[in-house]
Amino acid sequence: MTLTLELPPELERRLSDVAAQQGLPVEQYTLTLLESHLPREGRAAELAALFESWITQGDAEEQRETGEFLIRALDEDRLSDRKLFPLEKKGKTW
Repeated sequence: MTLTLELPPELERRLSDVAAQQGLPVEQYTLTLLESHLPREGRAAELAALFESWITQGDAEEQRETGEFLIRALDEDRLSDRKLFPLEKKGKTW
């Protein structure tokens, strides 16, 4: 398929600059951009939709409890007495 686009001069310049930085012809770089931003087909799209549904339909309370369990488990199962997730840093660094 042949596609003709009229790009604004600034967008054309940016596209050309980045393609040159990547060491690619503008056409090849543009195809790479399109491929990376279009929705996937087939099995990959199904998996992406499944992961998205897990994120959006998850029970917030269950996720919070799971997170707290994981933090406790990581802190308890250490050779060092130093905690990975000290309570005084909660809300600041984790």
